Amino acid sequence: MGIHRVGDTVIQPQHRLSCHCGSVVLELNLLDGIVNPRRCDCSICRRKGTVVASVTLDAIRIVQGEEHLRLYQFNTLVAQHYFCGVCGIYTHHRRRSFPDQYGYNVGCLEGVNPLLIPNVPVNDGVNHPADRRPHGTLPCAD
Repeated sequence: MGIHRVGDTVIQPQHRLSCHCGSVVLELNLLDGIVNPRRCDCSICRRKGTVVASVTLDAIRIVQGEEHLRLYQFNTLVAQHYFCGVCGIYTHHRRRSFPDQYGYNVGCLEGVNPLLIPNVPVNDGVNHPADRRPHGTLPCAD
């Protein structure tokens, strides 16, 4: 089961998430709470510094501001990282390792301070499983 309370904030079954300026608002189905919160040390996550958790693709709905969402992709171009084009805050991403899930910025959940979640593990994103090649092979140059 997930986390159902962070500090004084109760995680609602339908919980809102927003960017800093409020232009982008999402609604997440969090019936199981915040499941598997984590950090990652890949190149983009190190720079964002966020705590993320995941939901299935059908458990996230854009309430407002779809026109303000900007897409950023890099490396394999599989993961789709979304951020607000007005304030620049990362809100969510379609995952590379589990493309049937969205990762979301726990710090964007209404009323949630992710720094109050104890013992958040760090995933090894530097050595992502999708980047591993058979011994002796070189990465594709194109």
